[in-house]
Amino acid sequence: MAYIRRPKPHFEDGKRPVPSPSSLLPRFARNLNLGPTSNSTGRKDQHASQGGKIVYGKNSISRWWAVGLTDDGHFSTSVRLEPISCETFERRRGEKPLALVHDPPSGETSKVTESSSDRPWLSIPEKIRLDFETSFQSVMNVMESQESEHVKPSFAARFGKLFFPEDSFMSLNEIMKSSAADIAPCNQVTKTFYTNVSDAYMEAIRDVVVPKIGFDFESEKEHYHVKIYDKYRPNVTISCKCFVLMDGAGLELQKVQLNQVRHLVADISCLDKDLDLRLMLSTKRILMALTDEEEHGIRELLKRAVLDPRVKGGLRWPPGKETFGDRFSVVGTWHTKLKSYRGHSMRLKMRDADRLDLRTSAGEVAKEVTLKMVGISKVVRDGMAETSIVKKMLQDNLKLIWDHFLSCKCSFS
Repeated sequence: MAYIRRPKPHFEDGKRPVPSPSSLLPRFARNLNLGPTSNSTGRKDQHASQGGKIVYGKNSISRWWAVGLTDDGHFSTSVRLEPISCETFERRRGEKPLALVHDPPSGETSKVTESSSDRPWLSIPEKIRLDFETSFQSVMNVMESQESEHVKPSFAARFGKLFFPEDSFMSLNEIMKSSAADIAPCNQVTKTFYTNVSDAYMEAIRDVVVPKIGFDFESEKEHYHVKIYDKYRPNVTISCKCFVLMDGAGLELQKVQLNQVRHLVADISCLDKDLDLRLMLSTKRILMALTDEEEHGIRELLKRAVLDPRVKGGLRWPPGKETFGDRFSVVGTWHTKLKSYRGHSMRLKMRDADRLDLRTSAGEVAKEVTLKMVGISKVVRDGMAETSIVKKMLQDNLKLIWDHFLSCKCSFS
């Protein structure tokens, strides 16, 4: 498997030292959200998707914790917060992010081994058990209450790195306090889960991991996603999934969706691995029927789109043609190329995405790997999420993840 050396921090003045656990100021404390909340609709995700909104369910749950701690549940002395070079993050926020870095002394072995009593593939399912049950019930309520939308639940793992804003230092002890606040549905600190991985990681997953774990190639697809704002639905973004017509002259509409809704997000810093892990239970909302006005407005905007590989997002509109009437307007575009591989109870999706937010002119090119746990998603969809069944399935899935998806040295671009 190919490896890339972890980027070393650098500073323009060449004088700033890397902060140590004892010297970090606890300024992150003011960003902690440890109090109970009954409605999460006002929450802002620190990694807002380009050209759309990130939506949380009314009673959504968000957690953060770390695995790979010492036996007494603390960070070891070899763990520190270190500035990481990440061009996309720096361009967006104007600063380097901080990441938890674990460099054990030479000769020291990982504490998280198969013989360890706190094996993460066993401890993580137990830790999120109650949250999963609560979120499962929320998903059931949503599925039963919708008539005009087809609600499709999804439970997935994403791989990347947890970044903390550089202007919000906290001590490592303060980070631990946030993860211990299990009473509140939101115990997270200000952070970003950054999912853009390197070419080397993508190649290693495709060429080494996929054959090793016995996944079969399923499909390769290319789509354009046009994000549309509808003033009659101000709290959502309409996403039109399209493919290119056979003659290459325009777009053909495949399906119309509303924002994905997140019900459970568990962000896990994996100190003994190179990448971190996000587990997420969410729902997709596919519009089953459009009014005549909605269908006409959407199709007119798609008809006006011009395929242009030279621009971010792959699409552009002639001046003044990105709106229709006083109701609809294009707010973002995605051009995605997706390869999918299927295992017994999981589906691996490897995506190249070129995104543009037309409102801010901010663009992003990303490579992302997602492992869809379709077996668990089916249990949720069928309304039969017995704890013992989900727990065993998640344990097996996490063991595979721990062995194959988190250990490739990865650069962030």
